[in-house]
Order: sequence, then structure tokens, then C-alpha cells
Amino acid sequence: MSSVKTAAAKDMAFAFDIDGVLVHGDRLIPEGKRVLQVLNGDNELGIKIPHIFLTNGSGKPEAARCAQLSRMLHSPISTEQFIQSHTPMSALAEYHDTVLVVGGENYQCREVAKQYGFKDIIVPNDIVASQPTLSPLKEFFTAEQRATSTPRDFSKVKIDAILVFSDSRDYATDLQIIIDLLCPTEHPIPRMSQGTFRMALEAIFKAITGVELERVIYGKPELATYKYADEVMTSWMDTIHNEARLPKNIYMIEDNPQSDIIGGNMYVWNTCLVKTGVYQGEGNDKQNPASFGVFDNVLEAVSTALKKELGQDFRANWSDAMNPVTAGHSVSAIE
Repeated sequence: MSSVKTAAAKDMAFAFDIDGVLVHGDRLIPEGKRVLQVLNGDNELGIKIPHIFLTNGSGKPEAARCAQLSRMLHSPISTEQFIQSHTPMSALAEYHDTVLVVGGENYQCREVAKQYGFKDIIVPNDIVASQPTLSPLKEFFTAEQRATSTPRDFSKVKIDAILVFSDSRDYATDLQIIIDLLCPTEHPIPRMSQGTFRMALEAIFKAITGVELERVIYGKPELATYKYADEVMTSWMDTIHNEARLPKNIYMIEDNPQSDIIGGNMYVWNTCLVKTGVYQGEGNDKQNPASFGVFDNVLEAVSTALKKELGQDFRANWSDAMNPVTAGHSVSAIE
């Protein structure tokens, strides 16, 4: 029976949202800590059950975020398990040399792009430092911004792709730069000062050109993120079990029906909605119901999934008494 359960455990996996499921900001949800202990081997089989982390958080290097989460959750989290909204963009580094990277604080996105392997990375302030009149709404360009910028003659630079890694900190300037790059002329377009970023960019581009902006959206609930998650899950299976394959039964634990559950349902994962974050309703969500059900917390969701796949008698803790080699007697050194 143990071998049957072990095979079943290797054929299931979990994809966790982070905020609202495992933590609240920088505060740990206690059940989140216990869940990771169980999945990292504190179970009757003594094996790791595959799991990854799938978040729309962004703007920081994956290694720094994983180190922070490892401390908070008291469990090791590898970058091999971790996907933020822009992580799938790392695959683009082999196709594009020069990229404009938009969003985030304190130029961390420039560092993220370097770690992804992009060769020539431009941020909006590089362009503003070269051409201060570009954004009339940018009244102050601080000494710190100028010191961390890399101005050059951008008339001689071919930008291969524009990557929006995180929330824009200066919508007007960033929108203006992107539109000027997409429709290159000498400031023919009225300066802009308001609007939400992606929707505004799409609407502006269509209004000017008459065609839809060609773009790929990353992050939940977009398809590209779930396809990338399959690759990460397969790779993690190879790391922990030396089996490079995708488990059949994947459970997604989320707290937001609209941005999270809807994506997991479309990708035909077993979706679990927890009531420790965004969702606080009674019963299942009416518009985007979780396919596996609604649970009070992440531990209840994971325990229910484990019992479904591994049997109602599955015990979520390890004991030496379960070890057929050492059970019933002590172990001493051979003399």
C-alpha cells in the first residue's frame, strides 16, 4: 500500500498563490507554515509532494523574493518553484537583445532583466535623461535618478521589445515613451497625463493606428503563465524525484475568484478557493466557482486534496514508527 500511495503522491501537485493564502503582506498565516511542512516531507510517506508558487507579484528578483518567503514561512523555497508575473519573460532573453523595461521601484527591474540574460537593458529614465523635454509632466528629475540613468543617443538605438515588468511609477512618462517608440516621429502626439496603464496604452495605440496592439499578457489568469507553470512543475519533479514529467492531478489554491480561480478553471486544474484573503463570501463564488470547493484556509484545502488522492487514512505527519527498518527497535552503531 505504501508504494501505491507513493506513486499517487508523485502524481499530484499544488500551485499556491501567496498573499491571502500563505501570508497577509508580511504576516504569516499559521496554516500556511504547516502545509509546507507536510508537502516538504512531514507526512506518513516521508517524501516531498510537488508544489510551486504562482503569484502576480512583481518587480523584484526571484531570489530575493524566495529568500524573504523562506524566512516568513519557515520552509525553503527555491527559485525553481517560484513564478511571478514577469518570470515567464525570462524565456525572451534569447530572442531580443535590446529591451525597454518599464515598472517597479528603484531600478530593480533593470537588475531582474540582467538576471534573465537580456544583453542591453533600457529603463524610461535613461531616455528622459537623454531628452528631458520628452515628458512635460515630469517636473523634477532628481540627482539620484540622473545618477542611476544611462543616457545615450537613442536615435541610433533599435529597441527590440518593450517589457512591462511591474506597475508603472510614472504613468504619463512611461506611456509617452512607449507610444513614441511604437509610433516613431518627433513628438507628434499630444502629451498624456492620466489613465490606467495597459488599457490606456492599448486604447491610445488603436486610436492612433487603427489596429489592435500586438502584445502578450503575463500573470494570472493569462494562458502563458499556466503553460510556463507546467514547465516549472515538470522541472521541479525532476529536481525532487528525478522524474521529469507533469503530475496528472494539479490543485491550485487561491483567494481571488476573478483573477485566480477563473484562470485555473480554464486550464482545467482542480481549483480551491480559500477564505483567508480576497474572498469572504458564503459558499462558492457564483460567477467563478472553484472546481474543487471552498475552504476556510489552505491547510483544510490541501488536507482534503491529499485524502482524495492518497486515501482517507493518509496521515499528514512523519513518525519513525512508520519506518519498516527502525520500527519497534532502537538503532545503534555497529561495533
